[in-house]
Amino acid sequence: MDIVLVLAGLAALIAGGELLVRGAVALARRFGVSPMIIGLTFVGFGTSTPELVTSLQAALTGAPDIALGNVVGSNIGNILLILGLAALVRPMRVCPAALRRDGGALALATGLAVLAMLGGALGRGAGAAGLALLVAYLAYTIWQERRATTAAGEVYEAEADTLGPLDRPWTALPVLALGLGLTLAGAKLLVAGAVALAAAAGLSEAAIGLTVVAIGTSMPELVTSLMAARRGESGVAIGNVIGSNIFNLLGILGVTALVQPLAVAERIAGFDVWVMLAATVGLILVAWTGGRITRAEGAVLAICYGVYMTTLLLTAAA
Repeated sequence: MDIVLVLAGLAALIAGGELLVRGAVALARRFGVSPMIIGLTFVGFGTSTPELVTSLQAALTGAPDIALGNVVGSNIGNILLILGLAALVRPMRVCPAALRRDGGALALATGLAVLAMLGGALGRGAGAAGLALLVAYLAYTIWQERRATTAAGEVYEAEADTLGPLDRPWTALPVLALGLGLTLAGAKLLVAGAVALAAAAGLSEAAIGLTVVAIGTSMPELVTSLMAARRGESGVAIGNVIGSNIFNLLGILGVTALVQPLAVAERIAGFDVWVMLAATVGLILVAWTGGRITRAEGAVLAICYGVYMTTLLLTAAA
């Protein structure tokens, strides 16, 4: 029954997240929002909605390890698994302008998140600081793009184009509401099933959050990035992952810690945050030095994720 709850929760989250993003994008288009802003916010950050709702649900029900494990595990999976698989589908060229600005923002967000988690807890002050940094990043990006269209802005516009318009624009609001409902219900089922599954299997809640929950809530990013890679839109695949990871660290951890301060598990602070930091630094170095992510580099990323998962499961006892 615990497995059924987890699977049902994941299915509802994936379906709800897709509907939520499509409904929001359609509504934004109807009100004349520019494609760049749609790509930056509704698509880039909208795909992280399952992580947001799940982490909030976990924190509010007394499972902080699942809330943190979800964010840290999602960021690791986004880089190593999703970009690795996307590069295997098709080698990806990197937009230098997007990497300088957004890759720099990701490096800063990751470094600050690691420092905060090493303190053993994320309080409301840290949450408020994360949200303030996210707002500043969004404001700066929009201001820069309005001054002159850049290559980075073109990536966001392409992200908006990855989601075709709804056949009937008037359905935007109902689709948005249905997506939100499914996402909320899915998060509730997933967290309840994950907590029970951890207890039944003798695993820590942190391990469940880093694996089952993190992989499941990252499905929207996986689908978006693989679709973009198959179409040859490598900038979208990379931009989707970078944008999602920034939102995970500043937005999701920010909102969650602001609502419910989080204690940081020793295993997450002692191991997993360092894997997240190493994966982020590795992504930036690979993308910057070669200007592209090759199939061979994609294979290395995917293999590293397999090694990480193996190590995690071997040390996952509660």
